[in-house]
Amino acid sequence: MTQGGLVIGEAVEVELPVARLATRAAAIAIDAAIQVVLLFALSMLLGAIAARANGAVVGTLSVLMLVFVFVFCPIAFETFSRGRSPGKFALGLRVVRDDGGPIRFRHAVTRGLIGVAIEWPGLLLPPLTWIFGSTCMLFSARGKRLGDLAAGTIVLVERLPDLSRRPIVMPPELAFWARDLDLTGIDDAMAMTLRQFITRAPGMRAAARTSLERRLSAEVFRSTTPPPPPGTPPPAYLKAIVAERRRREADRLAARRAIVALGAPVLPGAQASNSLSPQ
Repeated sequence: MTQGGLVIGEAVEVELPVARLATRAAAIAIDAAIQVVLLFALSMLLGAIAARANGAVVGTLSVLMLVFVFVFCPIAFETFSRGRSPGKFALGLRVVRDDGGPIRFRHAVTRGLIGVAIEWPGLLLPPLTWIFGSTCMLFSARGKRLGDLAAGTIVLVERLPDLSRRPIVMPPELAFWARDLDLTGIDDAMAMTLRQFITRAPGMRAAARTSLERRLSAEVFRSTTPPPPPGTPPPAYLKAIVAERRRREADRLAARRAIVALGAPVLPGAQASNSLSPQ
């Protein structure tokens, strides 16, 4: 599996793109900015304590403060948020296991300790370790840094563009045939399933997409008449069904609005039947 995946309805796995260096660097920058602010606030508090404490106590508190900010906080965030630090949350990223499952405490600890001990000191010291870690991400097929390799994790782009609102266009070669379709057998649930499949199909594995495509086409074929022209591919067939149903609903809604604009009453039954069903 070259990408991570999440399972949606119909037991179909949708592949999610792997987060690359630029996106992850932006997330790290957000996390680092938050850590700097937290470190500054704690330093102010430590300064107030230092006036009343001896040097040994101040030194111990300083070490604990650094461990809290740069080790404990990142591990706690990724553990309790199932793989999302503030920076990853802002950019729609999530850390998951190599098998796609949520990370556990041990994964977050491994990532955090290796990040602090090996990778990120290069931000302050001569940047040999940082260059090595970045090179590892660039040449890894799944964008893994050293902490990911050790923990068995991967960072995915979880927040994808919402394709469900994009209009589904009628295939031009099926427009004339679709106008005579009997769509009474396609209810709202089936229309929603078809729309979700069409919008998500590009992110599905080829085998899963083809299998589900055939199953949906067979079900639609049993529920509509007349049959599609010979040789019509299943993707075009399903798009034509959804686009034609949507067109008819839009026409009914436009007619209802025109009647209301003329001042004519709309019967309750007509209002319900003419309302635009969600798809």
